[in-house]
Amino acid sequence: MTSSFPASTVLGYPRIGPDRELKRALESYWEGRSSRAGLEETARRLREDTWRRLAALGLEGLPSNTFSYYDQVLDTAVLLGAVPARYRHDDDLETYFAMARGAEGIAPLRMTKWFDTNYHYIVPEIGPDTVFSLDAAKPLAEVREARALGLETRPVLVGPVTFLLLSQAAPDSPGGFAPLDRLDDVAEVYARLLAELAAEGVGWVQLDEPALVADRTPAELAAAEAAYGRLGRLENRPALLVASYFGDLGDALPVLAGAPVEAVGLDLVRGSAHGVDALGVEALGVEALAGKTVVAGVVSGRDVWRTDRDRALATLLAVRERAGRVVVSTSCSLLHVPYDVGRETGLDPALRERLAFAEQKVAEVAELAALLAVTPGHHLPGQPAAQERPRTFPARTAEGRAPYAVRAAAQAEHLKLPLLPVTTIGSFPQTGELRRARAALAAGEIGEAAYENMVRAEIEQVIALQERLGLDVLVHGEPERNDMVQYFAEHLDGFAVTRHGWVQSYGSRCTRPPILHGDVRRPGPITVRWAQYAQSLTSTPVKGMLTGPVTIVAWSFVRDDLPLREVVFQVADAVREEVGDLEEAGIRVIQVDEPALRELVPLRRAEQGAYLEWAVAAYRWATSGVSEHTQIHTHLCYSDADQILAAIDALDADVTSIESARSRGRVLGVVGGFSRGLGPGVYDIHSPRVPGADEVEHLLTEALRTVPAERLWVNPDCGLKTRSYEQVETALANVVEAAARLRERRS
Repeated sequence: MTSSFPASTVLGYPRIGPDRELKRALESYWEGRSSRAGLEETARRLREDTWRRLAALGLEGLPSNTFSYYDQVLDTAVLLGAVPARYRHDDDLETYFAMARGAEGIAPLRMTKWFDTNYHYIVPEIGPDTVFSLDAAKPLAEVREARALGLETRPVLVGPVTFLLLSQAAPDSPGGFAPLDRLDDVAEVYARLLAELAAEGVGWVQLDEPALVADRTPAELAAAEAAYGRLGRLENRPALLVASYFGDLGDALPVLAGAPVEAVGLDLVRGSAHGVDALGVEALGVEALAGKTVVAGVVSGRDVWRTDRDRALATLLAVRERAGRVVVSTSCSLLHVPYDVGRETGLDPALRERLAFAEQKVAEVAELAALLAVTPGHHLPGQPAAQERPRTFPARTAEGRAPYAVRAAAQAEHLKLPLLPVTTIGSFPQTGELRRARAALAAGEIGEAAYENMVRAEIEQVIALQERLGLDVLVHGEPERNDMVQYFAEHLDGFAVTRHGWVQSYGSRCTRPPILHGDVRRPGPITVRWAQYAQSLTSTPVKGMLTGPVTIVAWSFVRDDLPLREVVFQVADAVREEVGDLEEAGIRVIQVDEPALRELVPLRRAEQGAYLEWAVAAYRWATSGVSEHTQIHTHLCYSDADQILAAIDALDADVTSIESARSRGRVLGVVGGFSRGLGPGVYDIHSPRVPGADEVEHLLTEALRTVPAERLWVNPDCGLKTRSYEQVETALANVVEAAARLRERRS
């Protein structure tokens, strides 16, 4: 008989460790400084600490199999045996990391953003001939680890429909093939997995299907109905929770309502037009789930603000009245928030009181579950309605820049760049010495003058290296910056930064998203001094490097009391001031990066046009005040930029660099109508492998099939911050050589 679902749970939890223990263990293993046994011990300890802490906080339903050495989608590919032959190695862990990071002579699998978050997942390759086979070792091992501690857990898995919808067709697949065509074969492996988990005594399994909150075709909805009809009718299986998040299920709700599964998870934060409240539930039609357990995500897993307890409880009561049994949960995995706000003793106490990180959110879930258990009916004591203060926002209309052809001619005369100009995206390697110096400065162990001397010396080295290699547009390397968003947040009013607020971006890469809590203003110039110093060292153009307004907002935890559009335009005002000061200081190439432009695109098509309209307008406002002689660059990476190419073109940047090497030129298939300078990346910086000159030349030759040589730029996929100087120098030398070969052929 199916056991009832516990009264409180979370859909997932951070896995990097409160002090980034996993990051350090991974990088030590990759660099050969520690053993596999050492890595596995760190992983085991992190898992056990998580389960113990969740139980101590009063959480009743504990998830397992949420830990990953790199990414949960990659884990699922391994679980299903979907490993391309070129990555297979005698050592299973080496196979795993080769898929994520590449190996000698082998590029890694493509990487892109996980829905509309800043988390990146590894994109599986599925073809008509992919042979699926079950490897259940990981989820079974974690169930047993938790039991050794006296704890029962619920294995969490990426669901079969989402897994296939997020996969790409293997390179040799015939035209018209889609990975979802293999759903029957994949569902068979999931059926065997469920049988093994049932034999292990597992009571519940969570299958994550966030892809169902996006627009889905009738055929895709029918596939989901067939898959869960099949899995639900299995005789020997645990009870099933199908979890959705990042939006409302829409047309997929009746599909899951009719499926023979025991529980459905709903995001009642993003999945409601009104946020967490009873009115939003009214519109979702949760009464269709009567007879099932509803795992109600009323505590946000995507932001750092405390939950409005009364509104959340009202929502839970409304769901209970309409659907029956209700479980209190987070809206999605807590993977997207830091561990514990209690460690942030440096934050303003008034701000800290408004915040909740993962630990506090678990406590909120447990508290709400306790309140729900003792609250009868569905009515709360009357609460005065919150009155929003009317606010007016300044109008911003970007004056039009001269047509691109006019600007291109003026810039060609002014900059005198060669055909196929070579540049980089911005950052150069952040050495351990630089990071230690920054930490010592923050701790008061060294003075500002000593730190700035070190930054100045690093800029001199980076400029000299680029000149020696023969790059055509240089960068200063950003040695003074800890992060492309945090650095600006530290210099703008309205932001706060944390010391321990790390969030995983991919693999061992972590970021500390700033907290945007008030009105944004720029007290003074931020980047001008260092850009001007770098330009003083060379006669070759040096780019001023800025982060765009959409990306600064997207990669921060943002206040929820203003429309997102207005917050972005406040940041755009600050960026516009910085662009103007750079130009006045003599910087004639200015790059304003927007890697998060695609990331913030709403999952539902009906909402996408309005977002892209104001996002493009904010960028144009930030960059349109410069003269026709000043060249504006932008950059996008690892975010399926090919899907919004018209919007990227509308940014009106003179040059756009886009990730292309890792995705094997995917963007080149759609750039025929792109009318400005374009730099499809030729060097995947998220892999330690160094491309040879022949490989780069091949990529450039392919790019020239769709981009005229007069508009083609040569650059890496992204910034070089995470690579070593040894890797960077060799790779850039090969990039310069490949560009030189092609120039010579055309001379």
